[in-house]
Amino acid sequence: MAALLAAGFWAVASVVYGRLGQRIPPLQLNLLKGIIAIALLTITIFVRREFFPILTIVPLSLLLLSGIVGIGLGDLAFLAAINSFGARRTLLMGTLAPPMTAIIAQIFLQEKLSVNAWCGILLTIIGVAWVVTERLPDSSGNSSTQLLRGIGFGLLAAIANAIGGVLSRAALANTSIPPLWASLFRLIAGVLILLPLVWLSWRRGRIILSELQSTRVILATCFAAFCGTYLGIWLQQTAIKYTEVGIALTLLQTSPLFIMPLAICMGEKVSFRAIAGAVIAIAGIALLFYLR
Repeated sequence: MAALLAAGFWAVASVVYGRLGQRIPPLQLNLLKGIIAIALLTITIFVRREFFPILTIVPLSLLLLSGIVGIGLGDLAFLAAINSFGARRTLLMGTLAPPMTAIIAQIFLQEKLSVNAWCGILLTIIGVAWVVTERLPDSSGNSSTQLLRGIGFGLLAAIANAIGGVLSRAALANTSIPPLWASLFRLIAGVLILLPLVWLSWRRGRIILSELQSTRVILATCFAAFCGTYLGIWLQQTAIKYTEVGIALTLLQTSPLFIMPLAICMGEKVSFRAIAGAVIAIAGIALLFYLR
C-alpha cells in the first residue's frame, strides 16, 4: 500500500515537474525539491517526537550512499530525461528498474523471488510499458539528439534507482531505523552531493534565479516537493523496509497508471490501449499482493 501511494503521489509530482522543467534546469530543481523535503521531514520528526535512532556505521553509510546514488544522481537524470523526451517515455525507461533491482538484490542480498513473483513483476511492467509507449500526437517533434539524450538519462535514472533501492533495503531490512529517518538521511546525502555541481554551474553562469522570483513557480515547486519528494520518499522507504525490494520497486513504477485519471480530469482522452495496459498492470499488482 505504501508503494502504491508513493506511485500516486509521484504521478502528481511528475506532471508538475514536467511544467517546471521548462523554466528551471534539472540541477536547480533537484536541489530545491530536496531542500524543501528536508525541511518538511525535519518538522514531521519534531512533531512526531521520533528521537534520533541508534545507528551503526554500516546501515548509516548504506543509507547515505543510497541517497547519493538514488536521489542525488538518479533524480537529476530523471528530470533531465523528462526535459529531453517527455514524462511518458521517461516513465517507460523507469520500468527497467524493477528487474534490475530484483537481480541485484538476488545477487547481493540473497532475496530470491518465486516464479509467481517474477510473473507478477513481468505483468506489471508489461502493463505500464503498454500505457507509456502509446504514441502521442506531439511526440514526432523530438530530434534524434534529444531522443538519444533522453534514452541515456532515462537508463541512468533506472540504474541509479535500482542501486539506490537495493542499498536502502540492505540498510533497513534487519535494523530498527524508522522509514522517516531513513528518508531524511537519504535526502541530506542527495542534496550534499548536488552542492558542488551547483557551485560549478554558478561559476559558469548557468544558474537561473529570475524564475525563483515568481510566486507561482515557488508554490508549484513546494507542492511537487511535498507530493513527490516528502511523501513519495517517506512511503518509498516504508515499502522497501517491509517487502522485498524487487516487488517494492515494481509497485513504485506504476505511476503512469495514476496519471490516467489526472489526464481525464484535465480533459484528455484515454484510449482503449491505455485502459488495457492498466488492467494488465493491475493484474500483476494483484498477483504480487496475493503472494504476500
